[in-house]
Amino acid sequence: VSACEKGGQWDQALRLLVEMASADVELNTLTYSSAVSACEKCGEWNQALSLLVEMGSAHVKLDTVSCSSAVSACEKGCQWDQALRLLVDMESAAVEL
Repeated sequence: VSACEKGGQWDQALRLLVEMASADVELNTLTYSSAVSACEKCGEWNQALSLLVEMGSAHVKLDTVSCSSAVSACEKGCQWDQALRLLVDMESAAVEL
């Protein structure tokens, strides 16, 4: 997933997450953060936010890296309202800003 992030291959990163989950590989903060970052690099703000929701559903701890990448993806997509909402959510979830 990290290689996909570095190459800006957000769609491949998402496919890998699905394959990993199907193979019963435990997805953790690092794998999700790498996928969120891959989405951020390509301005895929909606996918980045979806991954944060998925992290919460999977009880994977949100961290500064994943949230900051999602905020940056929103910025690249001119989604300022989403970015501000995410910052408020981060504060509520006690994610370090």
